[in-house]
Amino acid sequence: MNNTNAYFDRLRELVALELKEEQESYRRSLADRGTMLTGSVVCEPSCRYPVVLGNTAYNALGQQTLEVHYEQHDDESELEFEPGKVVRFFTIRNGMAVELPHLFHIEQVTDRQMTLSLPNHSALQSLQSHSAYGGLGIQLGVDDTTFRVMRESLHAVQHSDNERFVNLRNVLLGLRHPSSRQLPRLSYPWLNTSQQDAIQRAVEAQEVSIIHGPPGTGKTTTLVEAIIETLQRETQVLVCAPSNAAVDWISEQLMRRGIHVLRVGNPLRMSSEMLDCSYERRYAAHPDYHELWSLRRELRQHISSERKNKLLHREMELELKINSDLFEQARVVSCTLIGSASHIMEQRHFGTLFIDEAAQALEPACWAAILKADRVVMGGDHQQLPPTVKSLESISGGLADTLMQKVVGLWPQCVSLLTVQYRMNEDIMAFSSRWFYDGRLQAAPEVAHRQVSPLDTPLTWIDTSEYSERSNLSDNSEKRTRTGSLTNAQEARLVIHTLRDYIEMISIPKIESEQIDFAIITPYRGQARLIRRLLKLQHFFRRLRQRITVGTVDSFQGQERDVVLISLVRDNEKGSIGFLRDLRRMNVAITRARMKLIIVGNAHTLSHHRFYRALAEHIRHHGDFIPLPPPKESSNS
Repeated sequence: MNNTNAYFDRLRELVALELKEEQESYRRSLADRGTMLTGSVVCEPSCRYPVVLGNTAYNALGQQTLEVHYEQHDDESELEFEPGKVVRFFTIRNGMAVELPHLFHIEQVTDRQMTLSLPNHSALQSLQSHSAYGGLGIQLGVDDTTFRVMRESLHAVQHSDNERFVNLRNVLLGLRHPSSRQLPRLSYPWLNTSQQDAIQRAVEAQEVSIIHGPPGTGKTTTLVEAIIETLQRETQVLVCAPSNAAVDWISEQLMRRGIHVLRVGNPLRMSSEMLDCSYERRYAAHPDYHELWSLRRELRQHISSERKNKLLHREMELELKINSDLFEQARVVSCTLIGSASHIMEQRHFGTLFIDEAAQALEPACWAAILKADRVVMGGDHQQLPPTVKSLESISGGLADTLMQKVVGLWPQCVSLLTVQYRMNEDIMAFSSRWFYDGRLQAAPEVAHRQVSPLDTPLTWIDTSEYSERSNLSDNSEKRTRTGSLTNAQEARLVIHTLRDYIEMISIPKIESEQIDFAIITPYRGQARLIRRLLKLQHFFRRLRQRITVGTVDSFQGQERDVVLISLVRDNEKGSIGFLRDLRRMNVAITRARMKLIIVGNAHTLSHHRFYRALAEHIRHHGDFIPLPPPKESSNS
């Protein structure tokens, strides 16, 4: 027990360190605003300056809202403002950025404005008074709710004396062996063997089961079938994920199968498809809600104490009844991991918890949901992007190591690897399979040999080594931007040129008739911004703009495109590759491509690392490795 206490004490410390880093990062960014002069314009992914206050209104929940207007940002795909996130206003005084009081929640975001919910009327008056005396700016704030929930959940996990939960906790910590039951063989003719095996083991597990889904292997499909099969044996299950987008995605798949889903959480952060299933919408649609609304209206009026007490008692009865009815009607309750700790979920308990995208979830967040279940089934891929952790001390302390990752190491017998992928040409798949999945992946017959053109190869590396080495141009290698990211202007131009050549080779009519789509992916945000600007300058791409997406590796997790170009950016003699050493990031990048993968990068720099050396060798054998010729001005040297 002492070791268990120490384990959870340490996790709480790491969560506190992460919150501290978030707060200090916010203060640093606010201090940087002091270098701005009044009248300048800042359009960054997490900041707008100046902004203009607009109209006020009331939303569907009766909350007052405020419009905030600003200049259009030229890089909307990297925008960090999202519905549900919190923001703070600031103003510039004497060359310093001064934070204004009050946190505001974002309701809607467009390229020129956002709508905020106001915490109270005094917040609006405060903003209006400051606006009258100088310019206002807005930037993402720090909401400590998530951190508070994680700390409180860890404390509850540590001190729980519930026998069934303690058993589950000890299995997940490696203190007790997992167990399973034997059931008759389940049959799903529409699924492959590895998917069927994963469902069988998920249903049979008494404490924990993991569905390990590499790129394109149908992890969500398998998880949905496992949920439906579990509902043959249980009245209700809890389905969670670390993000609202992931919760909405799996909830939508369940709804399409006719499952009654109750979506719990902030409606501002749900997809439009899920709003009708939200707790708030279903609450308002309940037959008894009209009476409840009438009671609340009467309670706002001047009435006798005796009458008020009767109404309050009836109000409580109706609230409990509506809440009970909504949960009793639902077969699946879905929410984020943090959302499972909301007051709406108090006293709720489930036989089985399903966690989708578990490899991207912080361990403390997982425990918040696990508290409500007797067993847990996790789906994800720990060989793709991990959760975001900003504090270096928290990372070194293990906060970025997920619970799924730990259970995979502790109990490999609980892991079911999905082995058939339905996305990539087999030559694109092969390297990832060998490096990350012990060569166990195979391409489904319908995608194994799929190509954009029979005259093309599925893999190309355009090597800039010789060009960079012999070029006298000032922008031929990596450079750090003001925000700390990296760019490589010469490589960015080469990516644009390569994309244009490839499009001309395929032909625009073929692209349009076959609806071929493209992605340009880079590990660095600065490079993504640069490529977007260059792309917009070229009239040639205007007709195909909707078919071309540019972004960082992180923004492409879970997505796929027919043709993917990767700009690796790093170009130096030392072989320094920074966070390209996180190979999971590259696994995501190269496995986004369905039919064609083009890598643009300095093979000399990158091949100091054995992963990139092996990747270059793989492309030499299974595709085209093309050294970029040296620049003309160097030809006589």
